[in-house]
Amino acid sequence: MPAPITPLEHNKDDHDDLVFLEEHPTPTSAPATRNVWRVMIIDDDEDVHSTTTFALGNLDMQHRPLEFVHAYSAAQARDLLKHEQEIAVILLDVVMEQDDAGLHLVRYIRETLKLADVRIILRTGQPGYAPEIDAIRDFDINDYKTKSELTRIKLFTTVTAAIRSYEQIRSISASRRGLNQIVHASTQLMALHGVQNFAAGVLTQIADLLSVKADGLLCAQECPDGRCRELMVSAAAGIYSRLPHGQITAADDERAVGAMERTLEQRRNIYSHDFVTLYFAGKASRDFVAFLQLPRPITDIDERLLEVFCSNVAVGLDNVELVTHLHNAAFYDQLSKLPNRTRLVEILDATLAGPARDDATLSLVDLDHFAETNDALGHQFGDLLLLAVAGRLQSRLGQQLTVARLGGDIFCVLGDAAQVNPAMILALFQTPFSIDGQDVQLSATLGLVRLGEHDGCGADALKDADIALKRAKTQQRAGHFYFSRSMGVEIRERVRMMHALRTGFGQNQLFVVYQPQIDLTTRRPVGAEALLRWQTPDGKFISPDRFIPIAEYSGLIIELGEWVLRTACRELVLLREQGHRDFMMSVNVSQVQFRHPRFLEMLSQALEDTQAPPEYIELEITESMAMEEPDLLIKMLWQVKQTGVSIAIDDFGTGFSSLSYLQRLQVDRLKIDRAFVTEITGSARGSSIAEMVIQLGRNLGLAVIAEGVEDERQAQILQALGCPLAQGFLFARPMTAAALIGWLNNDVLEGAA
Repeated sequence: MPAPITPLEHNKDDHDDLVFLEEHPTPTSAPATRNVWRVMIIDDDEDVHSTTTFALGNLDMQHRPLEFVHAYSAAQARDLLKHEQEIAVILLDVVMEQDDAGLHLVRYIRETLKLADVRIILRTGQPGYAPEIDAIRDFDINDYKTKSELTRIKLFTTVTAAIRSYEQIRSISASRRGLNQIVHASTQLMALHGVQNFAAGVLTQIADLLSVKADGLLCAQECPDGRCRELMVSAAAGIYSRLPHGQITAADDERAVGAMERTLEQRRNIYSHDFVTLYFAGKASRDFVAFLQLPRPITDIDERLLEVFCSNVAVGLDNVELVTHLHNAAFYDQLSKLPNRTRLVEILDATLAGPARDDATLSLVDLDHFAETNDALGHQFGDLLLLAVAGRLQSRLGQQLTVARLGGDIFCVLGDAAQVNPAMILALFQTPFSIDGQDVQLSATLGLVRLGEHDGCGADALKDADIALKRAKTQQRAGHFYFSRSMGVEIRERVRMMHALRTGFGQNQLFVVYQPQIDLTTRRPVGAEALLRWQTPDGKFISPDRFIPIAEYSGLIIELGEWVLRTACRELVLLREQGHRDFMMSVNVSQVQFRHPRFLEMLSQALEDTQAPPEYIELEITESMAMEEPDLLIKMLWQVKQTGVSIAIDDFGTGFSSLSYLQRLQVDRLKIDRAFVTEITGSARGSSIAEMVIQLGRNLGLAVIAEGVEDERQAQILQALGCPLAQGFLFARPMTAAALIGWLNNDVLEGAA
């Protein structure tokens, strides 16, 4: 029996008149499996093997010669096909061990071995055993011939057609596999973060696509305004991994740099016999180029696949640069390049979850009076100063620390408690900062949190540090304060109260009551003070001393204050409709509300909407509020008085009023604080302060009213001292609007009686 594989023969068939066109074989430098077409002959007749090889052995097909593999039974063919590679065509006898052995072998080849590319040509000397139509329909075969009709010319034609079909199928399969690999590669690349990681991934994927080692470079070049800068290495692999990231010149590798520069200049891929350079067009005048060393030339299919791959990678590089930029913008301060608040919270969360938690301390570093320096010397100077502070914090405190910038003039230091030491940090500011040849002396205030004592997350730790910083600022500048649990309880209670207040206001839990104001001589009501009250659904009253500061802190006082003013104005209009025409309505105005830019507009609109007479509306401001920025207040009060309302100073005598300013404020009434009313009968000083306020009012031409009058003795002394008006529990407690109307109407009836 002949050997299974027949070497190439170059015999001529002198009996065939056909003259075949000379075909040129592939260069012998290519691998052996790519030099020949492998044809398998499966037939139990040895003569068929010899005649077939004799007919085709000296012919080239598609620029390649043929190599024959022989099997003399279906069983032998099964064994050979398990390890034989790249069989292009099978010439298969139908009838061998059994009548249909060839047809069963076709099924085995297609279904068990999964060889879909190989072309199968059935040959039979007994056509009745395998009808042509049924065989072609039921089995994946490519031609069906009787042995008698297969002359040399027809055999050549049939095998040539099969080889062409095989070549096309292999090209399509290779393209499909390559495209699938590109899709897979693109997916893997998109999962990489950072330009350097992505660039290294690109080199790996190119090498995988070509089935070669990853020996290469990926470089970037910027050409702003048409002027190209140096090539910068983004990734290096294999034999080029020795090159550091950064600038690369011809001195480093003349061949690679020259090839990459030509590729960038021509803006296209360049394919050579021992290397390939790939061009990736970028955005914003920034392009990329890859250089990969090759052990052999690449095929046309590889080139086409690389073109597709390059277009995907170009988009990917742009995207990863954008993602990197967005990541930096999201997690790093753009001025100092330090971690920002968002990134710091991530670092804090990791620290709190790790073993370093027990010894770690977080410190906020707030530069004192930086805004003044920034305004005086300019924002550019201020930016340079911030950079100098960032540099000093990073360089002087140790590499193990995290230094972040939270925005504005607030930095953060996180690390071991021994290094995050207030004395060490504050000492950094004892030496002036030299900016543009000018020495600038700065100080800082610190708020610190010991993470070992902290129960919450990173964001909570940052809030606690901010609370400590605020406390440090209230005590002294250039100092520090550590957060304590009691401070946290206080703040959490304030936040809880703030949310409850907002909810309560929305659910009408807040309401206005009115405390009558009395003429001490006639003991008749002349007005009332509108007071805000809060009763929770369980019936409990929340003291105004608790919720008013919360309303001011949260800004809710703006909305609350407007609602109280409008409610009081509407009540005044109703009282006037009931016949109480000379009744004055007093409304408290907080400092936050009074300084709001829309306060005057709000006041005028409330008066217009309710039609309340402004001459019977009085706004009460505190003495401390009146003395803070008095020049500004004088102007503001003048504008308020243009609306027709009057102004009273509440709690007068508790502050340190300047009499000269008091004359310029143009207020209408002074209100004696309840503490001085109590002293009239309960203190050694007696009525001295109350008497002084009454006398001051008389000298300045201002009305005076005393609050907190609770017994008749106090009322008599105040009347004797010349105080005309008073309010307090002696006369009436604060009451609802309905109760006030009833009380006033009853007072009128009693007066008439």
